[in-house]
Amino acid sequence: MALQSVLKQFLSQLVTPVELLDYNTLFLCLLFVLPLVLLLFKQYLLKSEKLINLPPSPPKLPIIGNLHQLGTLPHRSLRALADKYGPLMLLRLGGSSSTLVVSSAEMASDLVKTHDIVFSNRPKTTATNIFLYGCRDVAFAPYGEYWRHARKICVLELLSMKRVQSFTYVREEEVEILLNKIRLSCFDGGIVDLTVMLEAVVNTVVARCVLGRKAEEENGPGKFGVLSRRATLLMTAICFGDVFPSLAWLDVVTGYIGRINTTFKAIDALFDQVIEEHRTSIGDDVDDQFDKKDFVHILLQLQKDGMFEIDLTQNDIKAILMDMFVAGTDTTSTTLEWSMAELVRHPNIMKKAQEEVRSVMKNKLKMDMNDMNEMNYLKCVIKETLRLHPPIPLLLPRETSTITKLGGYDIPEKTRVFVNAWAIQRDPKLWDRPEEFIPERHVNNPIDYKGLDFHLIPFGVGRRGCPGISFGVATVEYTLANILYWFDWKLPGGAIDNDKLDMTEVYGTKKFPLRLVPALYSP
Repeated sequence: MALQSVLKQFLSQLVTPVELLDYNTLFLCLLFVLPLVLLLFKQYLLKSEKLINLPPSPPKLPIIGNLHQLGTLPHRSLRALADKYGPLMLLRLGGSSSTLVVSSAEMASDLVKTHDIVFSNRPKTTATNIFLYGCRDVAFAPYGEYWRHARKICVLELLSMKRVQSFTYVREEEVEILLNKIRLSCFDGGIVDLTVMLEAVVNTVVARCVLGRKAEEENGPGKFGVLSRRATLLMTAICFGDVFPSLAWLDVVTGYIGRINTTFKAIDALFDQVIEEHRTSIGDDVDDQFDKKDFVHILLQLQKDGMFEIDLTQNDIKAILMDMFVAGTDTTSTTLEWSMAELVRHPNIMKKAQEEVRSVMKNKLKMDMNDMNEMNYLKCVIKETLRLHPPIPLLLPRETSTITKLGGYDIPEKTRVFVNAWAIQRDPKLWDRPEEFIPERHVNNPIDYKGLDFHLIPFGVGRRGCPGISFGVATVEYTLANILYWFDWKLPGGAIDNDKLDMTEVYGTKKFPLRLVPALYSP
């Protein structure tokens, strides 16, 4: 009876203005109505979710979602899942937002040609947010006005073909140093760690072009080559806060955040020092020569002349410089290492590439740009290397800015998107004998890696494709041509079965160093 009395009073008060209700009645209203509203809202959400046509998804586990299905080589695991669930899959990785995996050239083409703007954002991670000054760079900056202007500066002023050619003297000088080091090892028949050597030459070429100084010229832990490698490792390491936002505190406990901050402070101080040195040199006769300007000098000169369409702060400039260095080192040295590994595994291809290089050179002592343009088979070798071993197998992640449709499915807002370039470039529907290293497949083949042909996309596609293709490929071509011209290569210990060379990978990079025995070639 007491309950009936309460209900009667509650119902009678429903037509009473709110301001006339006493606190007890208001409490009862909330007590009865709020659960009802929540129940109806939950049913509405469930109904709405059923109405959304989401891409297929593998079964998930509580809390971790699909994390357990990624394995140690996510691009390979995701291809296996795509074979079962299709070229569009929606995953849940930990407590983060939904993740879409694109595993076919057709879907990648649809993404870029129809929905590129919607898919042009980048998700922020803990490490990129710190190292890239709040993602004020080009690779990870949010899609918008700032990104468009920053990319325009990089494409027109830093990474244009004219600028790439102006750095020819840097590549020539540093590759000559590399060749001299290898020559010394030839006299005693020693083994060279080509992995270390290639990393060093690429780091120094990039450091001189970007900063105007050698990567390893400073003593101690402040060397930029060492710092950039630490930064790269930290940016690719697992971060609890990125996967489970509520567990971000574990990154502090494990020391991950401390390592990031320590490395970042050292890099930031070095950038400040380099920028200050350049500010004092702007206007000098030598530095005003086009072919002597590094990226720091160019950016500061443009800033001084008021040529920017946006106001770039010092942190913005440092973010762009960091982008140029990190993007231009590991990817380039990795491509060189895989190229040499594949050539050693395939002696007939190695011989064919060397014959072309040596035929073009005709006993000359120094290569030039005209020589490089005639080495068509060498370019095919590099193309095939990039097809089999894209440096970033899943490309850089994207993020949807709004709800959209792709392949007939509804893609929610804030969905993280990975394009599995590794899977696309080994798709048997697109490539004959896709697991084999066959440079001949690219002879007279119009398919290129510049982002217009979706069969071959090692540098990405669309608006967020890599703007530094010409810069990186120029270093790869010149370095590879020289070490093929001047030396013959074989495995240590006189190994005959070159196919036994360990090609184990760790997410795009070779797991074990490439150690070879060079023999000097006399033109």
